[in-house]
Amino acid sequence: MPSYTAPVKDMQFLLHDMLKVTEAGVPGYADLEREFTEAVLGEAAKLAQDVLAPLNAVGDREGCRLENGIVYTPTGFKAAFEALKEGGWNGIDLPEAYGGQNLPYVMGTLVGEVLCSANMAFNMYQGLTHGAINAILAAGSEEQKALYLPKMVSLEWTGTMNLTEPHCGTDLGLIRTRAEPQADGSYKITGQKIFISAGDHDLAENIIHLVLAKAPGGGEGTKGISLFIVPKVLVNEDGTLGARNSLSVGKIEEKMGIHGNATCVMNYDGATGYLVGDLHKGLKAMFVMMNEARLGVGLQGYAQAEAAYQNALAYAKDRLQGRAVTGVQNPGGNADPLIVHPDIRRNLMDQKSFIEGARAFTLWGAHLIDRAHRLGDAQAEGLISLLTPVIKGFQTDIGFAMTVQAQQVYGGHGYIEEWGMSQFARDARIAMIYEGANGVQALDLVGRKLAAEGGKPAMAFFEMVKSFIKENEGDEALKAPFLDPLKAASKDLQTAMMYFMQQGMKNPNAALAGSSDFMHLFGHVCLGLMWAMMAKTSARALAEGTADATFHETKLATGRYYMARHLPATGMHLARIQSGAEPVMALTADQF
Repeated sequence: MPSYTAPVKDMQFLLHDMLKVTEAGVPGYADLEREFTEAVLGEAAKLAQDVLAPLNAVGDREGCRLENGIVYTPTGFKAAFEALKEGGWNGIDLPEAYGGQNLPYVMGTLVGEVLCSANMAFNMYQGLTHGAINAILAAGSEEQKALYLPKMVSLEWTGTMNLTEPHCGTDLGLIRTRAEPQADGSYKITGQKIFISAGDHDLAENIIHLVLAKAPGGGEGTKGISLFIVPKVLVNEDGTLGARNSLSVGKIEEKMGIHGNATCVMNYDGATGYLVGDLHKGLKAMFVMMNEARLGVGLQGYAQAEAAYQNALAYAKDRLQGRAVTGVQNPGGNADPLIVHPDIRRNLMDQKSFIEGARAFTLWGAHLIDRAHRLGDAQAEGLISLLTPVIKGFQTDIGFAMTVQAQQVYGGHGYIEEWGMSQFARDARIAMIYEGANGVQALDLVGRKLAAEGGKPAMAFFEMVKSFIKENEGDEALKAPFLDPLKAASKDLQTAMMYFMQQGMKNPNAALAGSSDFMHLFGHVCLGLMWAMMAKTSARALAEGTADATFHETKLATGRYYMARHLPATGMHLARIQSGAEPVMALTADQF
């Protein structure tokens, strides 16, 4: 059975050595002393390693079951959920007014990674709740916040998001779920929603569904959509539970992965709902939840890759196969371990360099969110809005590929279920699809985010890269292996942007045909920047004399690998972009 160990040391390096959180001037960061964050992450690691990781295969094997209208989660999930509740983990970065701990988002992000790597399907129950809480915080009335949030923060109640319907996924303007106003100010919600993660379960006494529906007078398309709170069990004014609402689970979807999470078809049959925010302005409120969810999904991409990598590495060190071409490395055995072979090293270095770069990128993104929310930093807000589709799309594309590479290390055993490696690939696969399929993320990046605010966030990103290179170009240890490749990759990104600006208006397909390549090009530049920042940090530590030289030497070698072997992909993506729409659109529909 696969195992998992939380990478607390690498997380501490990012928090305290690279980001220097206690010196960052963000409210709440001064309290994030090294000993404190190590204690928090250490406790999260215990929960993940000792409770959640052993249940990962159980959830995959058993799945959820629907019996007489009730959804039952896999063996052990209920007890594990109680442990999650008792630790207050859901509220770690939520307001104290509703029972949370109000720690910065960077801490919630790192704890989220640990829990997700250990058991992605299980973690989704609280992850969706966290997103629902933030949507109510952003758009709910004070009465709604007081009534629902304390018990959602404590996980006595959980939450969901209900967008998709059988006939529409991304195109929400096509939704048919209806909301009929009632004399008491409530609405009757009627319709069917599909693909509802954590739609029903036996872990909490109530589930607060956030449902998109159309109320009368809203018109066609997305402008007529409103957002409603639709509790599984109605809540009385004093917070006690009342009657069962008129909603039910039609079925549990049979999926490729995340079997331990109940993905439900939800039927609303005149269920009582309560408007959240303004009528016909539901998408604005829901996208608060969606944007957080997209960052969380980007995290899922590398978190699953981390768990898969750890097991592939252990196997490569243990499994004896063949002899090293440079001479026997294991004279006491009849073969050398897999890890002596260059192609296995390449495979593992691909994984390691991506995971560590993606962790840095995601945590840096969380830092931007903290700056935006806690400091009112408009530039940080613009940057994270620009980078959200990159974090989600690029990291889940590559994260899935890395779980497949981890599986490959095992050879035939990777294809056998008892070794557990296929679960990481199967679970990671959904992250490329839900919360906006990655093709849509790429279109959002090229079609909306690049031009947002007149292009200010994009220009701010380029200026940040340029300034970093200029500030450090006198450091010979950084220049050739890190700064020069970063400069070349950044130029590729700028050239691609110029191509879109020149071609986008007169030939929109030229931009859209290159959107996925642009998202990946952007992702590589972002990870290149992160590796340059980490390299600077580790080089300084070595120069000043560190008690852990091996860690920093390893970090530098891993970064050099990424810059030499992966960052050059920006040139390939640029060439594809510049080929325009013609190769993509050359065939008629009938010619396929």
